[in-house]
Amino acid sequence: MSKRQPSLLVEDIIDSGNKILIYTASLSFEEFIADSKTVDAVVRNFEIIGEAVNRLPEDFKDNHSDIDWHRIRGFRNRIVHDYFGIDYSIVWKIKETFLPELLDKLKSLSF
Repeated sequence: MSKRQPSLLVEDIIDSGNKILIYTASLSFEEFIADSKTVDAVVRNFEIIGEAVNRLPEDFKDNHSDIDWHRIRGFRNRIVHDYFGIDYSIVWKIKETFLPELLDKLKSLSF
């Protein structure tokens, strides 16, 4: 599907995830939603994560089935196609709970 190697796509996911965590590190949820630039940056990096997941080969995803690739891609589709209806509390919850675990799993992969 993609001409990029899975290792590079995983690197893209990790880079975007780290950016999200850096951009929001000192913010409360209320401060996050009040800062449109940070909201835009976080949403954009979640889009990049979803796009990179979408480009990963199916056999790679099958070999790492402990990661819920389908939900990641689904979240990307939701924020891309329903931009004006994004529930930022869901974005925040994913950033707080799911993203750190995903990054830990991806960082532990060996290529």
